[in-house]
Amino acid sequence: MPSNKQAKNSGKHVHLAAEDGYVHVRGAREHNLKNVSLDIPRGALVVFTGVSGSGKSSLAFGTLYAEAQRRYLESVSPYARRLFHQMPVPEVDEIEGLPPAVALQQQRGTPTARSSVGSVSTLSNSLRMLYSRAGDYPPDQELLYAESFSPNTPQGACPRCSGLGRIYDVTEQSLVPDDSLTIRERAVAAWPPAWHGQNLRDILVTMGYDVDTPWRELPKKDRDWILFTDETPTVPVYAGLTPKETKAALKRKDTPSYQGTFTGARRYVLQTFANTESASMKKRVARYMVSNACPECAGKRLRRESLSVTFAGLDIAELSRQPLEKLARLIKPYTETEGKVDKADAKLHNEQLIVRRRIAADLAARLEVLLAMGLGYLALERSTPTLSPGELQRLRLATQVRSSLFGVVYVLDEPSAGLHPADTEALLDALAQLKAAGNSLFVVEHALDVIRQADWLVDVGPLAGERGGQILYSGAPEGLRQVEGSQTRRYLFDEAPAPGRTPREPSGWLKLEGVRRNNLDGLAVAFPLGVLTSVTGVSGSGKSSLVSQVLVELVGNALGQGAAAQDEQPEEPDLERDEALPLEGRIVAGMDGVKRMVRVDQKPIGRTPRSNLATYTGLFDGVRKLFAATPDAKKRRYDAGRFSFNVAKGRCEHCAGEGFVMVELLFLPSVYAPCPTCEGARYNAKTLEVTYRGKNIAEVLGMTVGEAIDFFEGEPLVERSLEVLREVGLDYLRLGQPATELSGGEAQRIKLATELQRATRGNTLYVLDEPTTGLHPVDADRLMVQLNRLVDAGNTVIVVEHTMRVVAGSDWVIDIGPGAGDEGGKVVASGPPQEVARNKVSRTAPYLAKHL
Repeated sequence: MPSNKQAKNSGKHVHLAAEDGYVHVRGAREHNLKNVSLDIPRGALVVFTGVSGSGKSSLAFGTLYAEAQRRYLESVSPYARRLFHQMPVPEVDEIEGLPPAVALQQQRGTPTARSSVGSVSTLSNSLRMLYSRAGDYPPDQELLYAESFSPNTPQGACPRCSGLGRIYDVTEQSLVPDDSLTIRERAVAAWPPAWHGQNLRDILVTMGYDVDTPWRELPKKDRDWILFTDETPTVPVYAGLTPKETKAALKRKDTPSYQGTFTGARRYVLQTFANTESASMKKRVARYMVSNACPECAGKRLRRESLSVTFAGLDIAELSRQPLEKLARLIKPYTETEGKVDKADAKLHNEQLIVRRRIAADLAARLEVLLAMGLGYLALERSTPTLSPGELQRLRLATQVRSSLFGVVYVLDEPSAGLHPADTEALLDALAQLKAAGNSLFVVEHALDVIRQADWLVDVGPLAGERGGQILYSGAPEGLRQVEGSQTRRYLFDEAPAPGRTPREPSGWLKLEGVRRNNLDGLAVAFPLGVLTSVTGVSGSGKSSLVSQVLVELVGNALGQGAAAQDEQPEEPDLERDEALPLEGRIVAGMDGVKRMVRVDQKPIGRTPRSNLATYTGLFDGVRKLFAATPDAKKRRYDAGRFSFNVAKGRCEHCAGEGFVMVELLFLPSVYAPCPTCEGARYNAKTLEVTYRGKNIAEVLGMTVGEAIDFFEGEPLVERSLEVLREVGLDYLRLGQPATELSGGEAQRIKLATELQRATRGNTLYVLDEPTTGLHPVDADRLMVQLNRLVDAGNTVIVVEHTMRVVAGSDWVIDIGPGAGDEGGKVVASGPPQEVARNKVSRTAPYLAKHL
C-alpha cells in the first residue's frame, strides 16, 4: 500500500498529467527499449525517428498504442471484451495522459479480391444507398434495398457466378493439352496420376474405347463422352490385359480383377476442386480449369434487377469502374440545389431529390479527401491485393480525416511509404487537418520531408536491436542538431551529402515496344544495361505496371523461366483472385545482354513461422553442420538433420517444432502459447544437450545477426551470410525470427542478401520495387553500396524508387507520368539524373534537383 503522502503525490501527478498537455511514459521496456522514460506533447505532430530496428515502433505501437488499446478494452463490458483478441500488456511501468488511440499500420492487401477500394473507404456503402434510394428505376420495378447492390450478399449476387463475375469450367483444350497423345499415353492430363488414372484408362478398355489411337483421331462423340459425361457406369476391370485380351475375357465371363466406376474428366476436376481437403490436389486440378466472364451478368457480379437501376446513366458496376477523379466529376452536378433539373430529376419526388443531394454531397466530400491524397487514379472496384501498402494506408487515413473524431491519438506507421515527394505534400495536408481537428499524431517515419514538418521529434537509437532502444533526443526538431550520437541528425541538417560520382555508361539497351497494361498504351521504352536505373513518377503513374509487371513477364518469358518463377505462388488456388492480365508488348533488342533475371519484391519469405531468416538465406544449413561436427554430436551419431526443427528426430514432438501451441477457447479467438514441453525452444531435450561454443541450437536461433557475427567469428560456413545481412541493414533481426513477423521491406532485403551471397555470374537483371521502403537514410545508403556492387560485377539493376537521394545516385533515370492514371503512362524523361532534373514537364525534376 502506498503511504498517504505517495497517494497524494500520485494523485497530483495524474491531475497534472491530464492538465499539462503531455503523455508521460515511465520505464518502457518493450522489445529492445532500455527502460526509457519521456514526455510527449498531445495535440502535436510527433515524429519517431531512428535507424531501422532501433525501437521506434516498439515505443509508438508496442507501448503507446498497445496501452491505449488495453485501457479501452478494460472500459468495455466483459461480454464485449470477449469478442476481442487477447491484448498483450506492454512492458512499461506507467503511462499517464494518454488519450484513446487509432492505429494506421502498414498492411498488405487482404488476400481476397472481394475486398476493394470501395469497401476499405466505405464509399461503396454510400453508393449502394444512392442507387437504392435515388437511382433511376425501370418502370414498374420495385424499390431495392442497398444490400441488393452488393455482390457479396445473397440479395445482390448474380445467381450464376455467386457474385464472382467469372464462371469456372473446363474445355477439351484444358483437359487434353496435347492431342497427339493416346489415352494410354495420358492424353487426358486432368485425370489423376498413379493408380486412379490407370484405373480410369482400364475401364475405357473394358467399355471398348480405343486407347491406342492419338486423341485427335478419335470420333468427336467418343471424345465428348469421355470428357464431359455425368454418367458413372461400373464395369469389370481386367488389370494388365491388352484390349484384345480384355475383349476375350469379357466374352468368357472371366472373374475380373475388380469392379471399376468411371468418372468423366470434367466431373473429376470440378468435384475434386470443390471437395478435396488437400491443397496440392486442389492446386493440381485448378490447372485444368478455365475462367470466363459470367454470361449472366457480363462480369458485373450483380443480378439483373440490380443492374437495371442507373445513376448518371450508368449502372453501379459501371460507375464503380470509373477512376475516383471521374466519379467526383459525375457526382458533382447532383450535389447542387440550384440550376438546371434534368429529365430524370423532374420525375423524382421532392423527398427523393433531397435524399439524392444529401448522399451525393457526402460522397463528393469524401472523394475530395481521396483526390487530395493523390488517389484519384484508383477505381472503387480495384481489389486491395493489387494496392501497395502506401496506397492502402492512405485510403484508411482519408476515411479517418472524414470521421471528425476529436481528442484521439493517431499512430501512423511510415505514412509516406510508396509516395512520390509530390504526393507526400498532399499527405502532410491531411495530417494537418487531423491535427487541426484537435487530435494528436504519433508518426513513425524515415522520410526527411515528413520529419521536417514535425512539431516534436523523438529520436531512438543509436543503432539497431540490442545496440538501440535508447531515447537520444525528445524535443523541438532544431534541438536534434546538437545530438552527436544521432544518425538522423546528419541527414536532417544536410551534414551527410550524397557522394558525387560520374554516371556509368550503358553497355547496351533492353528495348520494349507496344507495352499495354493498366494506363500504359502502346508504350516504347529503352532500359540501359550494365548500369543502375531508377524508374520514377508520381504514385499511379504506371511505374510498377511497366517494371514489376510487364518487364518482368516479358524477360521471364524470353528466358523461359516464366513471370511467376520468382513469385511465391499462393498455397491454394483462390477463385476470388483477380484474373491475370493479358501480356501485351515485345522485346525488340537487348536480350543477348540478359542471361538471368532476379526479381526482389516485398512478398513474404514464407507464410508460416517455420520459415525464418536463417532457413531462407541457407545460413541455417551451415549452422547445423557446425553443430553436427561437434565431438558430442559425433559421439551420439547426430547428423545435421537432427538440428532442424522440421525433422521428427530433433524437434519437440509436443509442438512439432513450432515452439508454441494453439489453445482453443470456447467463444473466444484461439490464442498461441509457448509450448509447455520445450518452453518455446522448438527442440527436444536430447538435441538441446549438444552445444557449440557453449550455446545450444535454440540459443543460437535466438541471437540477432549482430550477435551471431561475433559468436561465429572464424567460421567461413556462416560468416559470409551474416556479413551480407549486416550490410543490408538487418543486423537487428533474430536468426530464428519467423517470416510472419517481418515487414515487406525486411523480407525484400533478406531476398537481396540471399542473392548477394551467391557467386555473381554477371549479365543478371535485378528488378527491385521500392527497395528503400522502411529504411532510414543511413540504411538506404548502405543498400546503395550493395546495389552498386551488383552493377560493378557486370549486372543490370532496375529499381522503382521514390527516395530522391537514391535516384540522384543512379546512373540513369526513367521518369513516367506526367500525372497518375489516365494522365500518366508515358515516358516523360529518360537520361542521367542531371539531365532529368532539368526537364520542365517532369513532376520528379524539381525534387531531384535538390539532391544534385
